[in-house]
Amino acid sequence: MITQEQRDRVRGWFTGRLPDGLFEELVEVTVDREEITVIGRVPAPGLADDASDAERESAVQGRIQEFRERTRQARMDVAGEAEHQFRRKVSWGVECAGQRALFTHLAAPVMTRLRQPERQVLDTLIAGGVARSRSEALAWCVRLVQRHTDDWLTELRESLEHVERVRAQGPDGDED
Repeated sequence: MITQEQRDRVRGWFTGRLPDGLFEELVEVTVDREEITVIGRVPAPGLADDASDAERESAVQGRIQEFRERTRQARMDVAGEAEHQFRRKVSWGVECAGQRALFTHLAAPVMTRLRQPERQVLDTLIAGGVARSRSEALAWCVRLVQRHTDDWLTELRESLEHVERVRAQGPDGDED
């Protein structure tokens, strides 16, 4: 479990380390056991007021691609330092004109043992064309649960952070 203090330290490090002007704003830094995902806002392309939706979408996609190529080396340099310091891979993404795009990001294997009823759920999703594999079906299920239980998961995470703080106060905890 990653504590809020650990998340804050990682976000603070990126806030201080990112080159000035890389992003208009650092939108989000997400941390789990394997990966840090850094998402920043980039300026929307300037378009005429009467630009079509297709033109707007293409311009935003072009801006995202331009940012990705232009900043590749700077992002790789920061990621290398962060990976050494935090022992996690770093992934990048941007928000531009309300669209979010993630660049190469980690897909971590998760080992699990499922009984037949759970496997049948996954197989039904495959048969229904919702997913192409059990792995994709399981990811779909996780996203569905995540979407509908944000409040519950937030409360659970806060509870786990409280447990970590109490555990740290015990005889084996780190004392300042």
